[in-house]
Amino acid sequence: MTIGLDNAQWLKSSRSTSAHECVEVAWLEAGHVGVRDSKNPTGPTLIFAPGQWDVFASGIRDGKFDRSA
Repeated sequence: MTIGLDNAQWLKSSRSTSAHECVEVAWLEAGHVGVRDSKNPTGPTLIFAPGQWDVFASGIRDGKFDRSA
């Protein structure tokens, strides 16, 4: 399955700053979700299947990806 990005409407994270950590998300066809670096919009895009996105988002909420100090 090929997921087109041409008509994607990208939303910038409210946690993005003007200099760093710039992340954008787009809700794509068939329930897929795209994630990209807003500083490099023509660069690579991660594409999550619906179930994968749910697991990833849950992991973020639960702090599973937090860096250790």
